[in-house]
Amino acid sequence: MPRPEIADFRSRATGPPVLCRSITLAALFAVWMLLICARLYYLQIIQYVHWLSRAESQQQRTITLAPQRGTIYDARMHPLAMSLPVDSIYAVPSHITDPHNAAYRLASILGLDSKDLENRFAAFKTFCWIKRKVPTAESEQVASLHLKGIYLQKEMKRFYPVQALAANVLGYVGMDDRGLAGIEYSLNAQIEGSPGRALLMEDARRETFESKDELGRPGMNVELTIDSGIQYIAQSVLSADVAKWHAEGGVAIVQSPRTGAVLAMASYPTFDPNTYAQSPSKDRENRAVAWIYEPGSTFKMITLSSAIQDGLARPTDLIDCQMGSIVLGGRTIHDDREVLPHDRAGNLTLSQVLAYSSDVGAVKTALRLGEDRFYNSIRRFGFGAKTDVGLPGEERGLLTPPEDWSGVSLGEIAIGQGIGVTPIQLVDAYSAVANGGTLMRPRVVSQIFGSGTRESFPDQAVRRVMSSQTSATMRRMLEGVIAFGTGTVAQLNGYSAAGKTGTAEKVENGRYSHTHEVASFIGFAPASDPAVTVLVAIDTPVGAIYGAQVAAPAWKEITQETLSYLNVPHDQLVTPTAPLQEIAQNETVGLESANPRSAVAAAAADRTSPDPPVPQGGSGSKSGAPDRVALVSDAPTVTVPDFSGLDQRRVAEECSAIGLKLTVSGSGLAKDQNPEAGSKAPQGSAVEVVFAR
Repeated sequence: MPRPEIADFRSRATGPPVLCRSITLAALFAVWMLLICARLYYLQIIQYVHWLSRAESQQQRTITLAPQRGTIYDARMHPLAMSLPVDSIYAVPSHITDPHNAAYRLASILGLDSKDLENRFAAFKTFCWIKRKVPTAESEQVASLHLKGIYLQKEMKRFYPVQALAANVLGYVGMDDRGLAGIEYSLNAQIEGSPGRALLMEDARRETFESKDELGRPGMNVELTIDSGIQYIAQSVLSADVAKWHAEGGVAIVQSPRTGAVLAMASYPTFDPNTYAQSPSKDRENRAVAWIYEPGSTFKMITLSSAIQDGLARPTDLIDCQMGSIVLGGRTIHDDREVLPHDRAGNLTLSQVLAYSSDVGAVKTALRLGEDRFYNSIRRFGFGAKTDVGLPGEERGLLTPPEDWSGVSLGEIAIGQGIGVTPIQLVDAYSAVANGGTLMRPRVVSQIFGSGTRESFPDQAVRRVMSSQTSATMRRMLEGVIAFGTGTVAQLNGYSAAGKTGTAEKVENGRYSHTHEVASFIGFAPASDPAVTVLVAIDTPVGAIYGAQVAAPAWKEITQETLSYLNVPHDQLVTPTAPLQEIAQNETVGLESANPRSAVAAAAADRTSPDPPVPQGGSGSKSGAPDRVALVSDAPTVTVPDFSGLDQRRVAEECSAIGLKLTVSGSGLAKDQNPEAGSKAPQGSAVEVVFAR
């Protein structure tokens, strides 16, 4: 039995110290577990997103895929632009075992620079594009190489199956499938859709073992008002006409005057949107909305219709065209001797002024209107403002306010100079005459649809620019241009037509060029019930300059084929062929023979006496100058009125009433005159009036 002191020593050695060590060890273990739990909580809860993204970046490759763009259709639902799946080639350079060999073999197939491709492999370790949206033949050759680290990925590529047809309207897209021009640009937000993704899963050896495509939302589809058949007609005829006259370019537009819908919009030169990068930027411009040019005599319709609408003129009013010249602001404006011979430029009716394109007659008509009234009428027709046709790059044209006009501006604008218009503006103005007097908003988009939704673009009237009576009168007068005036070459087979020729010198470096012109013709048919309005304008033709020579034959071909394509019924049996002199003797009779169907409407619109014959030269010289001198010397005298404080319109009216020629300088109200008021002057002599503000 142990002694008591030994037992006490053992109890002290194995008692409380052992328990203390156990507690300490348990506490340390508990702290260690808490630290582990805290760390796990920090990593898996607080830092979860961070570490998950790092893991995914190591295990996944995400490639953004361009969305599937909507299809663009023509008016008959024929696709003009569509997206199809093609292969794109990319590389994961860290997987490539021999970058030099891979770059050499790929470059020989894809037409790339091998050194540049090798440098790309060195710069990007995890991902780089080699070539996107390649032809099927190239992708198949690359796949047959079985190169490690080289992969194929499906993407959508934009195709234009009709190539250059309506290219300037459609526009084109870049490599990322974003619209860069035309409808592709203006409606990109609707057509584009949302992008998709391609997820590539990799193992620890960086080998791709799974690929998953997440498709984005496809874009909306677009239906245009453009008809491919009419577009082909317009584009083919325009390109042939530009080539024939070795011109710099041209434009042709076909519009429905009733609705404002653009059926064709051709611009030359043009391009293939499938390979747009290979064409110069000027070829990709849409001249129909972006080209500003002086319209020349086609603008006389605006001048004359404004005077008729405001009750200041009638088709049968006699205008003294002063043998083809008038002075405004120190500048003499002449009638073109090639268009209107000097010996016929005497008294013309307003209808004959338009038919024979008399500059002097148009200027004197504008004087009746006056500056402010004429300017407001021009604005009412939509000039000086965008038409909002729905195409990018549209210009508003050039139109200065009356306070900035010079003494000659009124006369210049009356004959289509000193004002800049776009082709679509002029077409829309003539359509307003054709449809009864309402200016319609031109449009190229019919509807946008897809994903169960549909947005339509209905016909939209902007405002009434003339009464139906004025519209009927102007249609009859424009018929005369084609029936016996300057536009006889534009006569159609089986259809009546109304239109106007135009020739304008181009402005270059701030001055009018004497060698570069714009030749144009615009009109509508059938005149009795217009189905189409057509414009043809040729920029800088070589070998001829007049709209009747250069543009009218192309206008006739486009209009004739378009009416046949649309199955528009004939409205006349015989094409008018009466010579100018014969019909000019009785314009109303001439119009009835040219278009029996519209003669009834013409008679109802304006029951007036027939136009007098065009003044003929006498037995003097061919120019008629001797006859004119005799006329002045033998004429009775009249008392010159006092014009002080009157505007140009009132002065022009008083001069016309007593048979005096008016020569104008300045603008505003009459300040001085020669001869003086109250003096006697031979009837037919000139009176000079100075205007000032």
